[in-house]
Amino acid sequence: MMPSISESHGGPVNFAYNANSQTMAQESQPLMMEEFTFLTINLWFSHEVSGKFLSFYSDDAVGLNQQAKQIVGQRDHALFRPVDFPAYQQVLDRLVRTRQAETLEWMFWCNGSQVNLQITLSPIVLPNDQVQSIFVQGQGQFPPLLVVPSGLDVADRYHLLLAPISWNIRRTLDLKTIWQQTVDGLGTTITINRCSIYSLDEPAGKVTIEAEFCSGDQESWQGHDEFLENQPTLRAAINRLRPSPLLDEPYPIVELNGEDDRCVVTDVVDINGIAHSRMVVATGYQDEVNALIVLWRLGKDLGWNDSELAFLEELADQVGTAIAHAKLFNKSEQLNEILVRKQEALGEAINQAEEASRLKSEFLANTSHELRTPLNGIIGFLNLILDGMADDPEEQREFLEESMKSSEHLLVLIDTILDLAKIEAGKHQIDLTPLDFSEVLEQVLRSQRNSAERKNLTFEVQMPQTRDPVILYTNYQRLYQVLLNLVSNAIKFTHEGGLTITTEFIGRKTTVQNHECPGMMMVRVADTGIGVSLEKQDRLFQSFSQIDGSTTRRYGGTGLGLAISQTLVSAMGGEVHFYSMGEGLGSTVTFTIPLFQEPIV
Repeated sequence: MMPSISESHGGPVNFAYNANSQTMAQESQPLMMEEFTFLTINLWFSHEVSGKFLSFYSDDAVGLNQQAKQIVGQRDHALFRPVDFPAYQQVLDRLVRTRQAETLEWMFWCNGSQVNLQITLSPIVLPNDQVQSIFVQGQGQFPPLLVVPSGLDVADRYHLLLAPISWNIRRTLDLKTIWQQTVDGLGTTITINRCSIYSLDEPAGKVTIEAEFCSGDQESWQGHDEFLENQPTLRAAINRLRPSPLLDEPYPIVELNGEDDRCVVTDVVDINGIAHSRMVVATGYQDEVNALIVLWRLGKDLGWNDSELAFLEELADQVGTAIAHAKLFNKSEQLNEILVRKQEALGEAINQAEEASRLKSEFLANTSHELRTPLNGIIGFLNLILDGMADDPEEQREFLEESMKSSEHLLVLIDTILDLAKIEAGKHQIDLTPLDFSEVLEQVLRSQRNSAERKNLTFEVQMPQTRDPVILYTNYQRLYQVLLNLVSNAIKFTHEGGLTITTEFIGRKTTVQNHECPGMMMVRVADTGIGVSLEKQDRLFQSFSQIDGSTTRRYGGTGLGLAISQTLVSAMGGEVHFYSMGEGLGSTVTFTIPLFQEPIV
């Protein structure tokens, strides 16, 4: 978890920098960061007991030997000097008193960067037993900034190191890679304790740490959010790149040097009681801010030199452009994915429309045949009577009875089609009332038993033994229609064996049309008929869909029975399910209906 950070400006932000980029004297190919590795370098130097350097030499030309004149004779402003000089002076005073050599680790400024050295300090004792100077032998890991060609000054060294960092950033369009390459490049180039890159969410007024570089065993802050209302320095960096109305009052902007129109902002912050120097720059593209780069150094006196500030600002331009390109690429990828999904959805919709059109055409062809069959029967028998072909009254009555049967069959077909039209129009209303299930069941048995007997099929009903009638909360006409559909289908598609109706009670409470029912009754209609293959069963409940045209032509019907039954049962608070192990293995259809009251078994 990120510790609490309190900003301690002591007035305005203590440094704002804007520098023009220097041009390298010669062009060079982009260099990989691996070329700039840390090197172990030995140094020898001496200074007076006051700390003023008397001599300096390094075993590797890192630019210091050639600049020895800026070290020898200097103390506080030497190019090479201890970071915490007051504490270092205490060590020198102790050596003067003890006359004993000491080995310790100490941080030194070196060409604008900090280097941790392992040093041995030996007091030089004169014949008069006085100590006037100290000889120091040291060794340390020098960062890439100090390992590049020694003929360049500090600013040119930064420009040389900018090339590989920029190349690593610009060679990818992956946003997370750009973030990590940025902090890693800075962490291996500038001596810092931590480097973070923040993404910016201006409407929410917050920033989020997306990637970071940490030295040592520091706690990770990645993923932590900061609200801009509590971070005036971050708001200042954003506004120096592009003034934002979202960041105006009521949160005052930190005052900055008015001479700069674009800059790196520095301040000192307190983290858990320890002062840190912080450097912040906003990155952007075409005046649109897209990130913040933040560098940290331990200690309030460890500021930032001009070359580091210019380097960070120039790198921020590269990072801002890379982030903008990556976001644009990601957006185009997202739009492309949306377009692909819409094209796939459109193709699926077209396929479904074509399939629906084909099914309706097939349905109309089958239904027109089904309607013509009873209608032709009616017309044929009536013509026989009108033409005087039935002189015998008994024969006339027989013709009239056949016409009546065909009329009833035609009425059933028309009612089925009208039911479907109402269902598709969403105008199918069902009123539920208490109903004795035995009344519906007896009517179905009376109407269908003769059909089963004509085909030599068994027709059994198995009901659980109850002490009182089974009262359902349903609609008589619609429940009869569902049972009639299922039983007539079972008889139609069964040639040997028979069909069985069984029921059972399910103790699952349900609420239908604002009425709480104590449970459900499951009705099961099983037959030993032709069955349905597993791959075709998903089409059974689709409107206008039949298993195949040959089945329709052979057995007749509209193919709407199961689809309408499912809709009716669902409207009455139940569910319909179909089961078959395959062709020739029979079928079972179950449906549930709410109980008005729980029967005593």
